[in-house]
Amino acid sequence: MQKHARISEGSVTLADRAEAILLDDILSGVLAPDQRLVLPGLVKRTGIGLTPLREALSRLVRRGFVLVEGNRGFRVADTSREDLTDITVARTAVETSALRLCMERQDGDWIDGLVAAEHRLARTIRQFDGPISENIGDYDDAHRRFHRALLAGCGSQRLLDMHASLYDQAYRYRRLLAVSGMDPQRAIDEHSELAELALGKDPDRACAALSGHLTLTADAFRDE
Repeated sequence: MQKHARISEGSVTLADRAEAILLDDILSGVLAPDQRLVLPGLVKRTGIGLTPLREALSRLVRRGFVLVEGNRGFRVADTSREDLTDITVARTAVETSALRLCMERQDGDWIDGLVAAEHRLARTIRQFDGPISENIGDYDDAHRRFHRALLAGCGSQRLLDMHASLYDQAYRYRRLLAVSGMDPQRAIDEHSELAELALGKDPDRACAALSGHLTLTADAFRDE
């Protein structure tokens, strides 16, 4: 994963930039779970002033990545089996609801986008000779785009926003678990099946497959 890859040219404020930097560092584990966030140190680390940093931290509190402890300041949200289970339950509810809407609406742009995203993900995975892990920038981007494309035709921006937030929260756990990597062919097959079922005529089967896919991270964390 490239350092601070989430910062785009469209980030127009220092608070936007600070949020992107801090979120990247939390997701990658550079800022570890339960680590205290000392503002003078963050100023030195990011080169951004106190006011935009405070705004960025407040945003990350609302997104569930940072905790505020009264007068004691900010701390990276800790990880736990219970938290990951909660994320997985919420993500399953949001994503299966969105997928059902996509399959009902059958929007042409959604179909084209999903097919393209599935092909891109498979093509990206085939570039790697060995196991793939969550810290490879090209894979991270293609994987994120696939899961977004899977739900993009639901017609609800709120569902898509909830998906994006929960995806990032689950991604932090996947990064922590990504030690040995994943089998490339299995990753291709699983996502190809999800796309095929989503473009089919059986919402119950498609949603069951998606639900099973989303529990993989929780299952791996429980096995640790």
